[in-house]
Amino acid sequence: MSVRVQREDFDLGAEVAALRAGRPEIGAVASFIGTVRDVSEGSAVSAMELEHYPGMTEKALAQIEAAACERWALLGVTIIHRVGPLMPQDQIVLVAVASAHRGNAFAACEFIMDYLKSEAPFWKKEETPEGARWVDARVTDEAALQRWGIPSLNATGEDAGGKD
Repeated sequence: MSVRVQREDFDLGAEVAALRAGRPEIGAVASFIGTVRDVSEGSAVSAMELEHYPGMTEKALAQIEAAACERWALLGVTIIHRVGPLMPQDQIVLVAVASAHRGNAFAACEFIMDYLKSEAPFWKKEETPEGARWVDARVTDEAALQRWGIPSLNATGEDAGGKD
């Protein structure tokens, strides 16, 4: 299992090869790559800046990964999220999930992405002709998260509503 937050780009082929290396029991790998779009909310986007809180962000990603591993029989997970300045078409995030069968890999990959979009502590600023703007989570991202039936987690791993 691998979780990384980095400024550097990543290579999908190399990451999948590393995930599968020496693992003949892996029968399926599902992956998702998110990229920077050149248009957002009707405005041209010339650049994006992704910020994070070191330590807290990695912990949150590890919690998301652990939740997926508890729910599905997974043989490997790679989560890479980039930070820093990015341009349209740059890769932002990679989620790659390995399992014996495709169903677990597809479901876990989607689950991890839904949590990343809503729960991971990243702050995204887009540069547009109207000026810079911070991007909030979309209502559709929150709705996608709710379908999994697992409470929202904050970076400490506690239920966002608090514990008794």
